[in-house]
Order: sequence, then structure tokens, then C-alpha cells
Amino acid sequence: MGLLLIIAVVVGITFWTCSNRIIGRHNRAQRAWADVLVYERQKTRVLDLLEQQVVSFKEYEGALLEKITGLRSAIGRLPQEANGGALLPVQLGTRELLAGLNVAFEAYPELKANELVNSFMREITEQQENIGAAITLFNSAVEVFNNSIQMFPGSIVNGFLNKKSVIVPFSDSQASAAFEYKPNF
Repeated sequence: MGLLLIIAVVVGITFWTCSNRIIGRHNRAQRAWADVLVYERQKTRVLDLLEQQVVSFKEYEGALLEKITGLRSAIGRLPQEANGGALLPVQLGTRELLAGLNVAFEAYPELKANELVNSFMREITEQQENIGAAITLFNSAVEVFNNSIQMFPGSIVNGFLNKKSVIVPFSDSQASAAFEYKPNF
């Protein structure tokens, strides 16, 4: 009887520890996603200011204005729950916007000469670098969390207690396609 009690206590402690570890890792992934959202939303502040500057060139570059407003809308639609797949349209929109700004700068020297617009470009680029770092941390947290609910004994504990779902990491297929490294296995 004593041996059964000891086994039950050990199993109970193992379940409790695994459950808490899963919850902690889920919370870490959610926090990493929140960091990505914060950086993306900081970018909207810069986009708003940039839009005000580009409005004066509206007759020249209406498509650029559409990209700015479209990107701001895409950032606003990002879900609160961690989902790396939802980030792809925002990242693609940012790339298109930066490319469009470069074209606009080349086409309209008066826009290029505007130091305020140049400052906004640098700010957007810096925000994009921050977002890249936050995405790296997010994907790392997602990997740790997903492993904890998919590997033994966490998979059993999650199935009985936590019932957490796998989180989708962010993946940029366009960037991956340009990368041709194939490991030798």
C-alpha cells in the first residue's frame, strides 16, 4: 500500500510539474507574440506620419499611399493569440512599401530631399529590424512550447490537463525560397 502511495505521489508531482511547464512555455510564446505585435503597432505610428508627408505627393504616387494604408490595416488585423502565419501579409506589405518608397525617391527628387521622409524611412527600417529580432524570439518560444506538448510526457499531460494546441511559427516562404542551402543528412 505504501509503495502505491509513493508511485501515485511521484506521478502526481510529475503531472503537476509538466502541466506548469507547459503553461509557462505557452505564456512565454504568447508574450513573444505580444512583443511582435508591439513592434508592428509602433510601425503604424511611423506609417501615419509618413502618410502625412506622402499625401503632398499623392498625384504622383497614389499606389504608395495605398500600400501605407493597406499595411496599417494588415497590422491592425493581427490576432492577439500567437499565430506566426498571420504575420506573413504584414511582412510582405512592409517589403512592398519599402520598395515603393525607393522607387518614389528615385522618381521624385523633391521627395528624396525631404529629410523628414528620409527619417521615416530609417525609422521603418529600424522597426523592421526590431520585428525581425522579435520574430526570432517568438519562433524560438513556439518551438520550445510545441515540443513540450508534443513530446513525452508533456503530450500525455497536455492531453489530460492543459489541452493546449500547437502554435504556428512564423515562416516566410518568399525569403526561404531565395535561400538555397541544403544540409547533408
